[in-house]
Amino acid sequence: MAFKYIDLFAGIGGFHHALSEAGGECVFVSEIDAAAQRVYELNWGDDIAPRGGRPLIEGDIIPLTDPEVLHVPDHDVLAAGFPCQPFSKSGFQHGINETRGTLFFNIAKILEAKRPRAIVLENVRNLAGPRHAETWATIIRTLRDLGYRVSDTPTVFSPHLLPKSHGGTPQVRDRVFIVGEHVGRERAWAEADSTPTLERRPLDGWDPQDWNLDRDVLLDESEVPEKGSHVLSDDEVAWIDVWDDFVTTMLEVREGVQLPGFPIWADEFVVVPRITASTPAWKANFLRKNSQFYVEHREAIDAWKARHDGLKWMPASRRKLEWQAQDESSLWSCAMHLRPSGIRAKKTTYLPALVAITQTSIIGPRRRRITVREAARLQGLPDSFTFGTQPDAASFKQLGNGVSAGVVSYVLRASGILDRLNADSQPQVA
Repeated sequence: MAFKYIDLFAGIGGFHHALSEAGGECVFVSEIDAAAQRVYELNWGDDIAPRGGRPLIEGDIIPLTDPEVLHVPDHDVLAAGFPCQPFSKSGFQHGINETRGTLFFNIAKILEAKRPRAIVLENVRNLAGPRHAETWATIIRTLRDLGYRVSDTPTVFSPHLLPKSHGGTPQVRDRVFIVGEHVGRERAWAEADSTPTLERRPLDGWDPQDWNLDRDVLLDESEVPEKGSHVLSDDEVAWIDVWDDFVTTMLEVREGVQLPGFPIWADEFVVVPRITASTPAWKANFLRKNSQFYVEHREAIDAWKARHDGLKWMPASRRKLEWQAQDESSLWSCAMHLRPSGIRAKKTTYLPALVAITQTSIIGPRRRRITVREAARLQGLPDSFTFGTQPDAASFKQLGNGVSAGVVSYVLRASGILDRLNADSQPQVA
C-alpha cells in the first residue's frame, strides 16, 4: 500500500514529484500563492486525492490548523518547504508554545494532532547559520518534544553533489533539510545525536566537475524559442562585449596570467585610491587593489576604455566585473549573471542557484539566458512539466522558490525512512 503524504507550502510541486516517484500518494496540498496553485494543479491535479468538496489545493495554512486540525487528513509523511520567519528572542518557553506566531508553529500543530510517521522539511541554508542558532534550537527541540527523532546538526546539501543517475543537477543550491521519524518523545530525546542525515560532499565516486551543461541541461538550439526572456538585449550584448575585450586584452598583456579574483571596478581605475576616513575597511581593500591593478596595466586599460568611449554610456552596475572563471580566455565562454554588484562570470561546469528574481544565468557560448524549461530541469522537474501560458518571470520566480526534487529523494533514501515507509515498517514508539 502506498504511503500517504501532505505537501505544505507546496509551491509548484517539487516535493510532490519526489514523493510520488518514491511511491507516495498525495492526500493534501496547501499553497497560498494563486499562480503557484494553478501550476501545481495543472501538473499534479489528477494525482491529488479528492476530499469531499474541499478545494483541491488549500490556500493559507493558518486557518487550517485550528485545535482539531479538522481539514488535514491522516497521513504518513509531512513535507514542507516552510518559510522561516524571525523568531522572537523574548518569552521562550519549553515546548511548542515558544514557536507561536510563526509558520513553523502551524506545521507543529499538524504534527501534534496527526503524528505522521515521518517529516521532511526544507529551508534556506541561512537557517543553519550562527545568526539563527536560537531559531534552529527551537525547531529541533519542538520536533523532539513532539516525538520526532531528528539530528541537531543541520543536513545541508546541493543537487550538484549528486550525479544525474541519483537525481542530481548542475546547480549549486545548498539547502537545509530536516528529516525525522516519529518514535515518541522519550526515544526522540534518548536517541538525540548530532549526526547529520548526510554530509555535504559529493556522492562517492562523483566529481561535480564532470557536469556538462550541453549534455545535462541545455536544449538543442533548434528547440529554443526565437522570442522570450532568454534573448539578450542589444545593450546586454554590448556590455558583455566591452568586458570580453577587457578579458582578452588583459590575458595578452599579462602573458596568459588569469584575471584577479577581487571585484574589478572600472570607475576605480585611478593612480591614487579614493579612500577617506569613512570608507569601510572591505571597500578600502578593493579600492587599493583596483588602483594597484590599474597602475600595473595603465597603458592597456586606458586604451581599452578609450575604445569604448570611457564606459560612461554603461550603467554603473555594468562597469564592474566579478571574475570567478579562473583560466577561461573569454567572457563569452563563461556562465554569467548581470547583478547589481556587476557582471559575475563563472566556468560553465555548473550554475549558481536559481533565485526568485530574474537574475537567470547567461550561457556565454549560447549567447542567451537559460530558458524556463532548462531552469525546470535544474530543479529536477520532468520535461512534461508545464507552466501553462503564464509569463516567464512568474515561472522563474516559482522555480527560484522551489525545492530540488532530486535532493529530496536522495535525502529520504539516505535516511532509510523511504525504505521503511515502502516496507510498511514502523518504529517502536516510546
